[in-house]
Amino acid sequence: MNQPVTVIGSGARLLVVEDEKHLAEGLRLNFELEGLEVDVAETSREAEQLLARVRYDVIVLDVMLPDADGFTLCRQQREAGNFTPVIMLTARSAPDDRVRGLEAGADDYLVKPFSLDELLARVRSQLRRIQWDRRNESGGPAAPDELRFGDAVIDFAAMEAEMGGEPVRLTRLELDLLRYFGQHAGRALSRQELLESVWGLANYPNTRTVDNFVVRLRKLFEPEPAHPRYFLSVRGTGYKFDPSASRR
Repeated sequence: MNQPVTVIGSGARLLVVEDEKHLAEGLRLNFELEGLEVDVAETSREAEQLLARVRYDVIVLDVMLPDADGFTLCRQQREAGNFTPVIMLTARSAPDDRVRGLEAGADDYLVKPFSLDELLARVRSQLRRIQWDRRNESGGPAAPDELRFGDAVIDFAAMEAEMGGEPVRLTRLELDLLRYFGQHAGRALSRQELLESVWGLANYPNTRTVDNFVVRLRKLFEPEPAHPRYFLSVRGTGYKFDPSASRR
């Protein structure tokens, strides 16, 4: 895959992939009012052409497109090495569809109709995470380069993971969540703390996002996802990561 060029500009650059013109233009206007540069694609093909030329900071991606679905586009970009954060927009609210979006490589998921303020907050969250990563790269607090537990090996520098010697594809947000768990192993972490520290969403009322991601990590790394050893639920609080759990 050819490396896209970086667009020089004062603000972050977003790609909105949405075939409903009125919604796409409304999103463009509101994002531009936030000081962001915005491109709009109405089809998967248009999005692919833009993604081949331009480096974006965040992609807002509708699932239902006229020529392909957003799941396929997201998966193809991940397989091609593009790990730009993706926020999926869809009219589908079934849990299976949310899981399918995460498995395709999406970083976040919003069901239509959604609150504009909520979407803006999630875009800001993704942009803050990028800024934190850049600060760390330029001399900020050191983050662990690797995490090992059970049969899992997570290489944060290379953005790669293995389970039992087999590669596992993770999104950037899944890697960030694993890194936070690793940094705070053995401590009970509330859902609110995880939302604020990993997602960058302070005082955000919907904690199901955290639950969905923990379920995904359990499916990927737990020998028995229904009986987790490493990603433990803490009643009334949230979750605790125990990398030293004994094998049974």
